[in-house]
Amino acid sequence: MNFFKTLIQNRKTIFKLGKNDFRNRYANASLGALWGFLQPFVFMMTYVIVFQYIMHTGSSGIYPYSVWFLPGMAIWMFCNDAIMQSSNSIRIYSYLVKKVVFPVDIIPVITLVSSSMVGLFLILIACGVGIAFGFPPNILNLIYIIFCIYCFIIAFTRLTSALTTLVPDFVQLLSIAMQLFMWFTPIVWNLNMIHGKLVAVFKAMPFTYLVEGMRQAFMESSTIITEHHGLFTIIFWTITIFLFIFGNYVFKKSKKDFADVL
Repeated sequence: MNFFKTLIQNRKTIFKLGKNDFRNRYANASLGALWGFLQPFVFMMTYVIVFQYIMHTGSSGIYPYSVWFLPGMAIWMFCNDAIMQSSNSIRIYSYLVKKVVFPVDIIPVITLVSSSMVGLFLILIACGVGIAFGFPPNILNLIYIIFCIYCFIIAFTRLTSALTTLVPDFVQLLSIAMQLFMWFTPIVWNLNMIHGKLVAVFKAMPFTYLVEGMRQAFMESSTIITEHHGLFTIIFWTITIFLFIFGNYVFKKSKKDFADVL
């Protein structure tokens, strides 16, 4: 497919601009890019302190709250930042669209690379905490979920980046939707709190699959990847592939209008 061929041909440009994008986000701060790592780290640790040591919140069986919570929150913060940044990326890089011959298809991936620097750092923090508590991650499970994250974000933002470019207000609607997704995804609450067919509905959501799939790397009691003969894995990849095909169609049809609306 032309999209993947373009990514491969421009891989060096993507990584170079991705690193520059990350540095530019914090260019006006005295500590620079350090804030990119410090802010989400403090945010995650605050949750752990409040819920585990102040409110004494339980998690799932024998697993400490930190081991249950941090993998899920790391995945969510990675996805949320990458989706919001990539969705608005073509407007941010409007000068590349309007003034020079540039492969517009790679622009959302540039910001995904930028978001990956913090996202992968947070996943490493979750792994470190898991190891410290005696629950080292399953490396194959970890690699699989990270692969799933990239595939889903690319598929999702292929659509949202085109819509945000054509309709600027769409990014506000997307921001609201992501807030709703956060609370409807079992990040700070446990799937054991709901019962019946509602559990299957929540497990069929892509963000739930990613969050619970990451937890499965640390906790054997989480089986979303393999349960029901891989039903939720099939649902996840069906949604992801559909989003990519539809998003790719919308992006290609809209690309010729980007320069006019920016």
